[in-house]
Amino acid sequence: MNSKAIGWTVAFLTATGFPSQAEERAKPWQVGTPIVTYWAGPAMTDKTAQQMAEGGWNLVWCRENELEVAARHGLKAQLQDGLLTPGSLENSSHKEQLDALIERVRRHPALYSYFITDEPNATNFPALGKLVAYLREKDPAHLAYINLFPTYASNEQLGNPGEKIAAYQAHLRQYLEIVKPALVSYDHYQFTAKGDSPDYFLNLALIRRASLDSRLPFLNIVQAATWTPSMRVPNSDEMRFLVYTSLAYGAQGISYYVYCCAGHTGGIANPDGSPTPLYEALRTLNHDFVEIARELQPLESMGVYHAGMIPPGAEMISKHAAFLFDPPVSAMEYKPPQPLQGALIGTFGEPSRRSRPTHALVVNLDYSSEKVLGILGPGRLEIFDPATREWNRSKNRRVELKLGPGGGRLVRLRP
Repeated sequence: MNSKAIGWTVAFLTATGFPSQAEERAKPWQVGTPIVTYWAGPAMTDKTAQQMAEGGWNLVWCRENELEVAARHGLKAQLQDGLLTPGSLENSSHKEQLDALIERVRRHPALYSYFITDEPNATNFPALGKLVAYLREKDPAHLAYINLFPTYASNEQLGNPGEKIAAYQAHLRQYLEIVKPALVSYDHYQFTAKGDSPDYFLNLALIRRASLDSRLPFLNIVQAATWTPSMRVPNSDEMRFLVYTSLAYGAQGISYYVYCCAGHTGGIANPDGSPTPLYEALRTLNHDFVEIARELQPLESMGVYHAGMIPPGAEMISKHAAFLFDPPVSAMEYKPPQPLQGALIGTFGEPSRRSRPTHALVVNLDYSSEKVLGILGPGRLEIFDPATREWNRSKNRRVELKLGPGGGRLVRLRP
């Protein structure tokens, strides 16, 4: 490698937060910059990579020959390859080819993760666990990525019998124990043509609990398109709701289904590559997600409390909570598929000080109208501005937050 190339690589690593090659060999994979990605996108060309980078996406899907494109635009890459399957370990020729692939790409400055599979059945977990362990041994610095079913998957899809919640919890438990992933990823799409399906927060709560119990980060794949008459294309306010509720439950990654895909309406880009209205909305939301998730990354999710309508899986706020709505949000009956109204507070604190939350992400759950919410904390508060990455001080324990439809703000106790 010539001196110019070495300088380019060092600059790229510094700009994107990637470790050096020496650090890469020594350290196991960590999230680093919070993940903003997508499902089902176009081929990785310079034009699409530039569009994604300008829109705030930081993890793109690549074949091996597209890694350089991602690198040129300062993007991380999730590698797709037919060798990244458990079957490669059962065939000596395929295993040699897999080893050669890993050796070729593992030091590439753009590589972030290996895509393994989507929505596996529990019967596939032992084989997937072997592949994940093999990749971790060969290349500990990069993630082996697997995405899980949502709560509305059938028993047959999950490979787990029983009532919905019990079957899903068993599925999560087996996945964590057998596969031993480094990240928990799942998808849940609730925006139907007739209204909103009720289990979005149930799924978030179950994933959050599994993530905390296993001490792993999680990523939420959310709906950005329709693929059937029974579903609808979310608007920009609904996307804001998805971004901020994911953050409030502690997500360190968000993915949008889809970026652009035949047979789907909506998404981030049209078939000709031109951006949709959602692209323009997500340009700001993606930036906000990264900056807020980065602030919360050293902390631990300590609780998520709802007020107003209480959907399945949600915990009602207590009058003894560290952060309170002031005045309180009135209780409302929830009758799905009607949209939610109300608000939530996700609380965070240092892992070693679980009894004292220091941060709270406040979310307006009504994605059809703006709200002003008063928040009372246990001490004088500061409000985070993701646009400037600055904390703005107040002199009081109580602050008023003007929240757009589905929007949120992060507050903390003054240090």
